Amino acid sequence: MSTAISPTAYNYKVVRQFAIMTVVWGILGMGLGVFIASQLVWPELNFGLPWTTFGRLRPLHTNLVIFAFGGCALFATSYYVVQRTCQTRLISDSLAAFTFWGWQAVIVGAIVTLPLGYTTTKEYAELEWPLAILLAIVWVTYGLVFFGTIVKRKTKHIYVGNWFYGAFIVVTAMLHIVNHASLPVSVFKSYSAYSGATDAMIQWWYGHNAVGFFLTTGFLGMMYYFVPKQAERPIYSYRLSIVHFWALITLYIWAGPHHLHYTALPDWAQSLGMAMSIILLAPSWGGMINGMMTLSGAWHKLRTDPILRFLVVSLAFYGMSTFEGPMMAIKTVNSLSHYTDWTIGHVHAGALGWVAMISIGALYHMIPKVFGRQQMHSIGLINTHFWLATIGTVLYIASMWVNGITQGLMWRAINDDGTLTYSFVEALQASHPGFIVRALGGAFFAAGMLFMAYNVFRTVRASNPAEAEAAAQIAVVGAH
Repeated sequence: MSTAISPTAYNYKVVRQFAIMTVVWGILGMGLGVFIASQLVWPELNFGLPWTTFGRLRPLHTNLVIFAFGGCALFATSYYVVQRTCQTRLISDSLAAFTFWGWQAVIVGAIVTLPLGYTTTKEYAELEWPLAILLAIVWVTYGLVFFGTIVKRKTKHIYVGNWFYGAFIVVTAMLHIVNHASLPVSVFKSYSAYSGATDAMIQWWYGHNAVGFFLTTGFLGMMYYFVPKQAERPIYSYRLSIVHFWALITLYIWAGPHHLHYTALPDWAQSLGMAMSIILLAPSWGGMINGMMTLSGAWHKLRTDPILRFLVVSLAFYGMSTFEGPMMAIKTVNSLSHYTDWTIGHVHAGALGWVAMISIGALYHMIPKVFGRQQMHSIGLINTHFWLATIGTVLYIASMWVNGITQGLMWRAINDDGTLTYSFVEALQASHPGFIVRALGGAFFAAGMLFMAYNVFRTVRASNPAEAEAAAQIAVVGAH
């Protein structure tokens, strides 16, 4: 059979680009996270400059890890999965290339503007209006490429992973456009189109669903492809995956008000958010169990396969953080946990344990395939990375649990005469050991990314992308 590249071969170039940038942005975003965690231990690291203060760098950290690292991982894997499962090339190479360069431009824009203090002040939506418009254009283009590829698919069936990717693309566009509605007053300043409690409600409808769709639904698309592939087992229950999909996207959109307990938001809206959050436990755990049970008959592979270990441990953290979230949405629990480091711990249980670990596992599976290699350069380095990531995540979460509960109890402690037992500064002093452990845990995780970068570098340097393209073409031809 001829191995000349034909129009039916997959477009792996854009997958390779996004995969490499996932690693690059992961190191920068997580490295910045370690730096700002260290600022809470040693405040001198602010350097007395406005651009390097925690308040300026923290939104840059969240944008780099969510949109740069997480976003590139989602672009890379969705473009890879949609081509493989639809057995067809992306509908437009030029539009796919635009999404890559456009997305990098948005990220560079964030790196420039956020340290300078140009911000909307909205959590996870800090980018000012010119960058927000560019992001929307890139995202709509992404939707056109993804759904256009599904329309021209050679298979009758749309694999469940693509349902999750598709929902994440559609809902993220809706969230971003609605929440960013604003009145520009200069090139880098705008005011929200909403005010007061309405603004808060729309922001947390966006904020929680940025977690629910960008950081959950998209990565579940990843899970439904890469866990069965790496385990070499079919998904445990395809019926459960469909129930999981519809239940998740129906319920998640309502959970945002749990961020606004005991605020000016109407009480009925707070209670609705709490109730929906608790019900959300069912589809979340349905998906986690479906992923775990896919390993039936393949558990022994965990002894020798660190890539599968990344994927399975990420599912364990997904299960844990989607149990913890509904519990923290209960008003009585929230009265203790909210505004404390417990919330930070919960976010990172999901961000490090679930999002980063499933992304890393998927990349380790995918990178050799798109660079024409049998496997990654070093399995031993993947093993090292796995233990650094796992230990780092556990240190991070445990320190923030202890800190959060300590802070919550200290803040609510009162004397017999009704005065506060502890000052805020005393609570801060009690948190200091936890800040040290958190910075150490983050450093472990970030160090693991450096091992990954070296492993990827060696794999790519020995690669033959033309072989990967040819193998893709043979796979496509063979499937017909």
